[in-house]
Amino acid sequence: MKSKYSAEKRIISALLLGAVLLSSCGSATTAASAQENETQDAVEATAQENAEQDAAEPTVQENAEQDTAEAPAQEDTASNASTDSAAAEEGLRDLYAMETYDKVPEELLEQHDDVDYGTIDKDVEYYSETAGDNKYCNVLLPAGYDESQEYPVLYMIHGWGGTYDTHVYEGSSLQILYGNMLSEGLTVPMIIVGVDMYTDPLKDKDAKSEEEMRLSYDKTVDDIGLDLMPFIEDRYSVKTGRLNTAVTGVSQGATTSLATGFKWQSKIAYIASLAPDPGVIPSPYYEGTYWNWPIFDEFFIESPETMPRYIYLTVGTEDPWNIEVTAFYGEEMNKKGIPNQNDLVEGYGHDGDFWSLGHYNFLQKIFLD
Repeated sequence: MKSKYSAEKRIISALLLGAVLLSSCGSATTAASAQENETQDAVEATAQENAEQDAAEPTVQENAEQDTAEAPAQEDTASNASTDSAAAEEGLRDLYAMETYDKVPEELLEQHDDVDYGTIDKDVEYYSETAGDNKYCNVLLPAGYDESQEYPVLYMIHGWGGTYDTHVYEGSSLQILYGNMLSEGLTVPMIIVGVDMYTDPLKDKDAKSEEEMRLSYDKTVDDIGLDLMPFIEDRYSVKTGRLNTAVTGVSQGATTSLATGFKWQSKIAYIASLAPDPGVIPSPYYEGTYWNWPIFDEFFIESPETMPRYIYLTVGTEDPWNIEVTAFYGEEMNKKGIPNQNDLVEGYGHDGDFWSLGHYNFLQKIFLD
């Protein structure tokens, strides 16, 4: 028979064992809870890092896409350091952070049998109240143009002595470049309108002096906003609004495109000015000549909502006339806090090769949002 002492000893031992087990369970529970808290903290930290990374990914993706291009970037000599903060707040991509290039890939300048280059509506006639007469334009419709769809519009302005037929015609370098870029996914479907700067009665054109021609060209600024744009929007399947409208020009046409973009900033968000002449605002270049008759007193922004989405100024190092004035325009915009890109490109002059480069860069940045 076992003694009473032995029974009590067993009871005490059992109680001690239970206490140890309870203590172990409590410690295990505490350790598990601590581990869970540490794990949760790590998960939350990782989630926060991922969220921050996700917020930055559009810029990273854009840089990666641009890094895949073979052409090197061109020198940016006078760009405003500030970016399009309003666009950033709206969740739009920063066009000023996207790369520009100093060479067009050769294959984009060549016509290919398997590429659809769209169609040209030639000698399209419209009435211009500004001119007091009928005017003409050429209209490039993109490959696959479908009237059930709506398209943004780019207005293309020729240089001194040119016409609406200078850059937009069947087989033109612009048509081939744009068609190849569209085929390669480097730009988006759009309508391109070849604008004529002569904005007076046609019967008087041949008799005009160069001074009178300059004044006629300046009227294009009003003709585009008041006459041509409403006509194009009525005749074609157009996506309206400033974010769906762009203007570009070369040489004297670049002066006009810059003035047009600022005059109609409530209607036009994208402006390209390729080797512009003087005459948009007062400047010290070609003073005393009709080249320097200013259209505006200064660059201006009507409201934060009409800040241009993208302004692209560019000129070649071999340009004989417009290097200084191109830089001057950018500097004057900088003083007023107007973002712009101002590129000086090594080795280019004032000619068709440079116009193609300007078109190549501009077409990649418009109508992406």
